Amino acid sequence: MTIAIERPHKSKSAQIREKLGYPVIDTDVHTQEFPPAFLDYLELVAGTEIVDRFQQHLPGASRSKWFHQTSEERHSYRTARPPFWTRPTKDTYSLATVSLPKLLHERLQEAGTDFAVVYPNLATLAPHIGHEKMRRAVCRAANLYHADIFRPYSDRLTPIAAIPMHTPQEAIEELEYAVKVLGLKAIQIPGHVRRAIAAFQKYGEEVTNEAVWIDTFGLDSEYDYDPFWAKCVELKVVPTTHSSGMGWTTRRSTSNYQYNHIGHFASAGEALCKSLFFGGVTRRFPSLKFAFLEGGSAWGASLYADILWHWETRNREFLQNNNPVNVDRELLRELFATYGDKLVEGRLDKLGDGLGFYSKLFAPENPGELDEFAAAGIEHPEDVQKRFLNHFYFGTESDDTRVAHAFNRKANPFGDRVKAFLGSDSGHWDVPDITAVVTNSYSFVERGIITEEDLQHFLSIHPLELYTSLNRNFFKGTAVEKAADEYLVSVNR
Repeated sequence: MTIAIERPHKSKSAQIREKLGYPVIDTDVHTQEFPPAFLDYLELVAGTEIVDRFQQHLPGASRSKWFHQTSEERHSYRTARPPFWTRPTKDTYSLATVSLPKLLHERLQEAGTDFAVVYPNLATLAPHIGHEKMRRAVCRAANLYHADIFRPYSDRLTPIAAIPMHTPQEAIEELEYAVKVLGLKAIQIPGHVRRAIAAFQKYGEEVTNEAVWIDTFGLDSEYDYDPFWAKCVELKVVPTTHSSGMGWTTRRSTSNYQYNHIGHFASAGEALCKSLFFGGVTRRFPSLKFAFLEGGSAWGASLYADILWHWETRNREFLQNNNPVNVDRELLRELFATYGDKLVEGRLDKLGDGLGFYSKLFAPENPGELDEFAAAGIEHPEDVQKRFLNHFYFGTESDDTRVAHAFNRKANPFGDRVKAFLGSDSGHWDVPDITAVVTNSYSFVERGIITEEDLQHFLSIHPLELYTSLNRNFFKGTAVEKAADEYLVSVNR
């Protein structure tokens, strides 16, 4: 029996799109796997044992230990309250859109969006699975599944490949398979890997699970990830990330999911972004760009200005203003003796600690490497612009008014636009209607938050710039091919 579905009238978003004169590219549309079909792929990749184990430990809110603990246990273990009720269930039409590529393809056009990069649920979660065999099998199965189901709709939809990053070798192996065998052209890496702190491993598994450090693949990493970054350049794929910071330090409320949720994507994105910058990745790979999804762009604008300010006040030359050898100790002693009165009487021999140098009672300070910007290759303020602004892109929801910070050229260093672009997060609870995305974005202009020119960068230029940076043919054969070609001509690439 076939149910006749009445097609909606042309949405306001579609009407706006007709007037824009350039394509709308959404860099972050979420989808949900159909479990029975996905499990077939997982069995093909890894066998029934892994399928059974995966179903027992399926990543996601419903399987979180929080739901099976008493309130006393949650308090005792400080178990963070996880996500719940995360799908737009009130509108069944929208709910079905999350799982059905054919329906998503139709609705994307109804919504006035020309092209979308798709972030499937398992593809974002799979790289964080701790068990190696399970992690690699789920990533492989997810990539196979999504390559197959989205292939007929490649004119408007392209799914990301899930790339595990626990070691550079596993990352390279999955990347090569995804690109060379499956033909996927967009990838997603985890923003970090949780690693046990070696000194605490002697205390057992429960302690080891909590005593962890966050490896962000650049600064102070466990491994040298340069071979992976080089492989990205070779295969012409841009690394993007969509990782969670929930459960980190202050985001561990046992009772309030919103407390844990606010800012967590930005926190995880910032950790990776700083690591890539200070670890010198953007210096060693000048053609490689990175995108951070779902955290908004306000943190990117803030970080850009903050890094520049820190360089200006902590570069190796300016830092000499704080060198302990500068202190005229005789003059300092005289000033304390003259003005210190009873506060310092009989204790001038202890003078020094807390004033930039140490007294003889304390061991001399050994600060290590003074130039903390050396790996990033920062010699001049413009180098921060080159190593940061030209490499990092920030996915922003269509109703996030903080996008104003990214386009505030009066406040941003060098009068720059920070590279914010549309990442709607469609498919999750914050986007109950995919057809409202373009309307929401256009309201930024209507309300004077950004300009028409800024909007074009947000909806079109920045995503075109990012995805064609390594692969000129990224949009070949898609609904935006002509616009991509025109863009490349306009920038002489």
